[in-house]
Amino acid sequence: MENKLRSTLRDGKFNRLTIERSRIMRSVKSRGNKTTELRLRAALVQKGIVGWKINPKGILGSPDFFVPRARLAIFVDGCFWHGCLRCGHVPNNNRSFWQVKLSNNRKRDGKINRQLREQGITVFRFWEHQLKIDLQACVRRINKHVRSSSR
Repeated sequence: MENKLRSTLRDGKFNRLTIERSRIMRSVKSRGNKTTELRLRAALVQKGIVGWKINPKGILGSPDFFVPRARLAIFVDGCFWHGCLRCGHVPNNNRSFWQVKLSNNRKRDGKINRQLREQGITVFRFWEHQLKIDLQACVRRINKHVRSSSR
């Protein structure tokens, strides 16, 4: 993947980066979208929704939550990394790189959705901003699906 992205850069390198910016970017380590995931997790517990697992092994796409008996995969998508049309953005610095990166993320999300549905798994994707604006609506949607599949 990195080589594919590098091919979008002039001379395969980031240009016009200061040494300080390069050092900062190199030190950034992915930790997932923890605060948003924790917000949803707390809401699921508060609503009494049970039977879900966090980042289960063996499920394509590594959903943030999975409800085995409802065959429900739940993804919490960060607005920047998954290219939200409402509040995501493409950085101006190395714009071509970021356009390809974010486009590839969206394509991968779509592919994962299709493959999970082919396996009989329902997929819910919630944007980071959805959980901030109306967390309870997201929880109601999950609860409705879990309840209807337990019948």
